[in-house]
Amino acid sequence: MSRVVELKHPLVRHHMAMLRDKNTPTYIFRDQIRRLTLLLAYEATATLPVEPIEIETPLCKTTCKHVETRMGLVPILRAGLGMCDAVQDLIPQAEIWHLGFYRDESTLEPVEYYQKFSDHPPEIAFILDPMLATGGSACEAIAMVKKWGVNKISMLCTIASPEGIEKVQDVHPDVTIFTCAIDECLNENAYIVPGLGDAGDRIFNTL
Repeated sequence: MSRVVELKHPLVRHHMAMLRDKNTPTYIFRDQIRRLTLLLAYEATATLPVEPIEIETPLCKTTCKHVETRMGLVPILRAGLGMCDAVQDLIPQAEIWHLGFYRDESTLEPVEYYQKFSDHPPEIAFILDPMLATGGSACEAIAMVKKWGVNKISMLCTIASPEGIEKVQDVHPDVTIFTCAIDECLNENAYIVPGLGDAGDRIFNTL
């Protein structure tokens, strides 16, 4: 798990408690996803390259730093959409591209149903999905983003299972996973335990 970053900040623990609570209403759940995504994005962008730029303050000219790298956000539909706005608050210039998967309940394998990429891939991609469970969708998404032509990829997820992390790291050892919590395990139905339920249903109030 050398390329896995689990956030340990006290605010992460605080917001995670509210996120996991089954009694947390949808609007607060969405807010918690947003707050945690901001913290994930802050950590995941810590090593972005910067370039010097000369500006003029009200007092004088000075040299500052800015980010020129072209970046893309790739939310895995539909739950990943709940993370986009928070990342764009930090990176307004980031593009958003989409991948859609659903889980075949008989095989537990991901089935692609939507893809929207451009002809010109960004330099860096952040794959967004609140939950990394079996790792199937994550591995497929990473493979598709690599095929698109992106060489530097990170995955941001609110919670992750050890099984999902292991699978992603086995198949894509060059990808860094940023998560707010590594949970205990997957149950017999491949749901994360203790987990937080179905993130998509809770974000979009479709329980």
